[in-house]
Amino acid sequence: MGVPVTIHEMRPAIGTFAHRTGFLAEMVCSNSFRSDDDEQNAVGLLHWEMRAAGGLIMEMADAHRLPAGGALAVDRDAFAEGVTARLRAHPLIEIAEGEVTALPEDGRWIIATGPLTSGALAEAIRAETGTEALAFFDAIAPIVHFDSIDLSQAWFQSRYDKGATEQERTAYINCPMDRDGYEAFIDAILAADKTEFHEGETAGYFDGCLPIEVMAERGRETLRHGPMKPVGLTNPHAPDIKPHAVVQLRRDNALGTLYNIVGFQTKMKYGAQASVFRMIPGLQDAHFARLGGIHRNTFLNAPTLLDGEMRLRSRPHIRFAGQITGVEGYVESAAMGLLAGRLAAAEMLGRPLPPPPPETAMGALVTHITGGADAKTFQPMNVNFGLFPPVAAKGGRRGRPARYRAYTDRAKAAFTEWLAQARADAA
Repeated sequence: MGVPVTIHEMRPAIGTFAHRTGFLAEMVCSNSFRSDDDEQNAVGLLHWEMRAAGGLIMEMADAHRLPAGGALAVDRDAFAEGVTARLRAHPLIEIAEGEVTALPEDGRWIIATGPLTSGALAEAIRAETGTEALAFFDAIAPIVHFDSIDLSQAWFQSRYDKGATEQERTAYINCPMDRDGYEAFIDAILAADKTEFHEGETAGYFDGCLPIEVMAERGRETLRHGPMKPVGLTNPHAPDIKPHAVVQLRRDNALGTLYNIVGFQTKMKYGAQASVFRMIPGLQDAHFARLGGIHRNTFLNAPTLLDGEMRLRSRPHIRFAGQITGVEGYVESAAMGLLAGRLAAAEMLGRPLPPPPPETAMGALVTHITGGADAKTFQPMNVNFGLFPPVAAKGGRRGRPARYRAYTDRAKAAFTEWLAQARADAA
């Protein structure tokens, strides 16, 4: 949009628990973009809107995608390198390395520090907003070296054989468990040493990213009806025997040398993790490229603190974007960044831009975090059709597929109109 930008990035000089490099847009999970279905899935619709808006994140995700059935998975390293190279090459973008420790007094700023906001800046934000204890704990799943997986016990198959190509259908590896093995596995999880919280801290987990031990504590069958559900899979080593539970691993890089254990976020201590996860058939000799971990995830009470254009009410020259605003997930965080950038640039150019209408995925998210949610119970939220204004399926048809298609059709029309107006105003 022709506005010069300086990006302040503290890494690699100051690292975090989850990051390994100094690249911008470094991710923890390869499948963090989730479903790419833009007709039946809200996050797939968000992909569509970000592509329509010319978003760099979706462009790089498409350029470095991996086979993953109906999901959009990416080669994380190549993706981060691509984003970083594009930004460093842009004539209007300067990247300044170093930590920002205080809220800026003047200029126009977007704070998009994510769930791992540095301590000094987090304290400055709290001092300004008066917010206390706005944090939950986010857990990271382990990654296994492919050549240490025993394929005489495990097998390649995407659930329900989803995927247009053979490569996509074999993006997942499955490890079966019988009843006795599953029960012993649950016992081991419950008995394992866990990471302790600091004094005064409580665990307010996001329900879409629960550690497996928290799920196990909620009931012995919880994991079997969650990430270990055995449906849609047939073990070719024993086709007549239905597994009691199945652990899935998903390809984590383009080379196929790394696989992450799907849904196995954990706060078990490292030694306990290796022991417990090697109880899984096919992983008895597993070598781990990364074990799971846990970190603090800081977010604002956005409905109270931000206006409808994501500006801090007490300091309107500062916008917030990304996961710190109370959206959950890389896609949602990137979408709020894209939107905050457009709003800020339009304001600086003297052509104020309204947010997208609430019928769109971006509009539904920003409406939710800036006033649609109850401030008293506000928690991070993934995009979902429950955030959209209700819509009736065309022709009076009933059922979720027809209703979801009605949501996406309406959203695409509304977003296309909003984007056309935004571009006309900028011309």
